[in-house]
Amino acid sequence: MVALCVARATPTIVVLGLDPLLSGLIQWTVCMALILLVTNRLATFWTRERINTMRHENSVFHDLMKRVPWDRFAALVERHEADKHVRRLSTKDQFIALLYAQLSGAVSLREIVGGLQSHRARLYHVGGRLVTRSTLADANATRPSAVFSELFTALVGRAGRGLRRTLGEATYLIDASPLALSGRGSQWAYFSARACGAKLHVVYDAGAEHPVYAAVTPAKTADIKVAQEMPIEAGATYVFDLAYYDYAWWAKLDAAGCRIVTRFKSHTPLTEATDRAVPEGEDILSDRVGLLPKRQRMSRKNPFSKPVREVTVRIDTGKTLRILSNDLDASARQIADLYKRRWAIELFFRWVKQNLKIRHFLGRSENAVRIQITVALIAYLLLHLAKADQKTVKSPLAFARLVRTNLMHRKRIDRLLEPEPNTPQCQNQLAFIC
Repeated sequence: MVALCVARATPTIVVLGLDPLLSGLIQWTVCMALILLVTNRLATFWTRERINTMRHENSVFHDLMKRVPWDRFAALVERHEADKHVRRLSTKDQFIALLYAQLSGAVSLREIVGGLQSHRARLYHVGGRLVTRSTLADANATRPSAVFSELFTALVGRAGRGLRRTLGEATYLIDASPLALSGRGSQWAYFSARACGAKLHVVYDAGAEHPVYAAVTPAKTADIKVAQEMPIEAGATYVFDLAYYDYAWWAKLDAAGCRIVTRFKSHTPLTEATDRAVPEGEDILSDRVGLLPKRQRMSRKNPFSKPVREVTVRIDTGKTLRILSNDLDASARQIADLYKRRWAIELFFRWVKQNLKIRHFLGRSENAVRIQITVALIAYLLLHLAKADQKTVKSPLAFARLVRTNLMHRKRIDRLLEPEPNTPQCQNQLAFIC
């Protein structure tokens, strides 16, 4: 005798008075029959190919990596032969491991390896594989860093697609920040007998709020030497400090139709100056138009002979700044406000150093340092793009922290504040107790 009791979604089958072998056979037959009867009521979903399957929720890490142009990445790997003679760790696996380190906050090779091992199942869905410390260290030291720097450039282009502006509206901030190094392998970065370090040079788009150009050099490299090799966008505004004090470079920017906003050195005079009226009772003390000295150091002729502006401003600390610009038409207030925007790149450097990993390096060779810094900037761009795709979290810092906390959780990027969803189940799905 077979008794079948179905209570809501949990049926119970009780078999009485039969041989145990026959009883088990009957139970299996009844269970399979019921499964076939209610297949259309189970928690299944149809794919585009009409294949009946269970719904899969991507992890936050997987969602972020959808913004990586993988076709472009594969082309770069092939062009630079990054995977030539590679047997264990591909460049893609290396990139995924380093990107995981930046987003999760891992600061050592051991921490990266352990973190990836603990998320082995979800690592498979992002296309990555487990790594070992020695293999990852070797890859950082030998793989061409150009693969990652050109991928960064490709992501910059993707980040700027939705930003519409007229010619001359772009404002770029230029600056550099030192990064301390020490230990074996960092001889390339020595600038004195006791100190060594690298320097990150950045061109930052103040309107889009992300970097558009980056370069890594030894700390002893002068900022102006790197700036002279940076690409110039005609008609844009460039704001920089005294580290880029070079008349020849200024003349190059002016010839491209760019607006320059920087500071005078204290000993640089303004000759043949004429005064302009300024509002009374404000922080702008004077506004003059004149010429730079005809000669620069070592008696070289100054190639920048056009008139320039000198706007003198008193800042909150009481210090007086002499701001220089080649824009003779804008108001003195506009010139002062443009120079004040330079603070945004200082905040960018502070944010990156506090929230990404460019203070502790996984390798000290020049190639390893370049790769780690570039991957950190790629992580910044991915966070920037992901934050723009959601409206829940407004603060970039809060968003980055939520991503770190939920990195391997199965959540949508726009629902980071919600609990991790359970596997969907139909209320009428049967559970058998045999």
